[in-house]
Amino acid sequence: MDVDVAKHLALIDLLCAREFPAEYGRTEHGESGPGYHIAELQTSGEFWEDDGTGSAETAVQYDADRDGLGERLVERWGPPQHFSLYSVGARAMDGEDIEEPWDGLSSHVPDVHLWQSPGSGRWVALGVSQWDKELPFQLLAVVTDRDPP
Repeated sequence: MDVDVAKHLALIDLLCAREFPAEYGRTEHGESGPGYHIAELQTSGEFWEDDGTGSAETAVQYDADRDGLGERLVERWGPPQHFSLYSVGARAMDGEDIEEPWDGLSSHVPDVHLWQSPGSGRWVALGVSQWDKELPFQLLAVVTDRDPP
């Protein structure tokens, strides 16, 4: 097992067991709020001087990293649901009140691979974030007790 994958799985296990805070805040792994934890597992460099090739290669690599980590979760919990956040973002833009973490994620993560952890009953999602074409990619793990919208 790759060391990063082992470390990421241990962090997901920790977040599945950890209580959620009463208020939003930054943590040593990312951010947490009422009902969720978001861990920033890895972050790429920025793409300010990129002609598009570097960001395209990085996007492919981050998807592969998400899928590789996801394979380990498939061993635990079976195949994931592939959940698009596009319509969630559109609904939020139309004024619908969407709970966090789903509302915030929908603005920079196009879709997630989603499992429900049988031990904790919490949702575990893996996604690749990029806020804008010049900004870094991030591999995110989300643990929440909020059902997907």
